[in-house]
Amino acid sequence: MTGEMRYDLRLTLYGDKKFFGPGVADLLKLADEKGSLHMAAQQMHMAYSKAWRIVKEAEDALGFSLLHMQTGGKNGGGASLTAEGREFLMRFTAMNDALQEHARTLFEEYFSREKTSL
Repeated sequence: MTGEMRYDLRLTLYGDKKFFGPGVADLLKLADEKGSLHMAAQQMHMAYSKAWRIVKEAEDALGFSLLHMQTGGKNGGGASLTAEGREFLMRFTAMNDALQEHARTLFEEYFSREKTSL
């Protein structure tokens, strides 16, 4: 084996099917920051239709709205996290951060000796 050993751990939430993970979390954060799902999708190099579908599938699985969407009009459209969406995103991010920290600790515990043999 060449190079340093590493791992990958991604938190993904499932109902009947996968509906929420780091990519959805990033999309929601960007949409809230930019005030636009369209701009968030562009920044993530994703079609708006795909971004919209991802958000709707997550909302359907959760049973509540994640984004408040305002369509067109005089001042243009917009998007912002709903109260439930903000709270859910906060819990997901906190769990993911804790999971990653524990994973780093476990990786070191179980594989630190591999550094000298690679």
